[in-house]
Parts: sequence; C-alpha cells; structure tokens
Amino acid sequence: MKPIPTLRILFTLILIGMLWVTIKAGSVESVFSVGPRFWAEPWWIATLWDAYCGFITFYVWVFYKEVSWVQRVIWFVLVMCLGNIAMAGYMLIKLFRLPSDAVWADLWLRKSG
Repeated sequence: MKPIPTLRILFTLILIGMLWVTIKAGSVESVFSVGPRFWAEPWWIATLWDAYCGFITFYVWVFYKEVSWVQRVIWFVLVMCLGNIAMAGYMLIKLFRLPSDAVWADLWLRKSG
C-alpha cells in the first residue's frame, strides 16, 4: 500500500470525525458554557494537558516544515484553537500537494530552497 494515498484517507477520516463530534457536542452545549464545573474534574484537566502537549508536539514539526514566520504563527494559532481539526487540515494540505507516488521523506522533511 502506498503511504500518501493511505494517509490522505486517514486524515480525511480524522477531519470528518472531529468535525462531526465537535458539531454534535456544540449543538448540545457551548464549549464556553461548561467552564467552572470541569476544572474540578482531575481527568478533564489531565485530558486537556494531554491534548495540548500533543498539539505542541505536532506544532514543533509544523514549525520545522514552514519557513515563513507568518505561516508558523497562523498554524500555531489554528492548532492551539482548533486542535486535531487544524492538524488534520494541515496534513491534508501537505498530502494533496504531493504526488500519490511520493515517499515518506517528501512529506516529513522540509524541502530546501
């Protein structure tokens, strides 16, 4: 199986899943209205820390890949605000810019020049 088409499918499914669950949750209750009651839940805090550590880990790679400071700042804001939705979007942009027969290095490494 070729990696690029497989990754395109994976990140499309992640994006669709995240949009679905976010829209479904948002239709029940606003994320801004749940505030104080969650801060008393240790697992909610642990999950939030886990998510943001993952976002920062992913963003380190984005920072490496992007040479423009404007793009770096834009993607930082998007990843920190939208999380996996932004991350899947970033991956899909990168993946659809590559030919289907590209190799792993074409995706993961920064192109020089």
